[in-house]
Amino acid sequence: ARRLYTVMERVFEELSFTAPDRSGEAVTVDAAFVEANLGALTRSADVSRYVL
Repeated sequence: ARRLYTVMERVFEELSFTAPDRSGEAVTVDAAFVEANLGALTRSADVSRYVL
């Protein structure tokens, strides 16, 4: 569960800080969103560690 939490935290980190400014705005989480927010982690670490 800690590994999944780490990945989810990275994906939504920027969104969670900007959420008050986005009141009422819909956000679509797709592959591009995940890549944009998790890209650095996937390039610098073995992502298979996070997947069971």
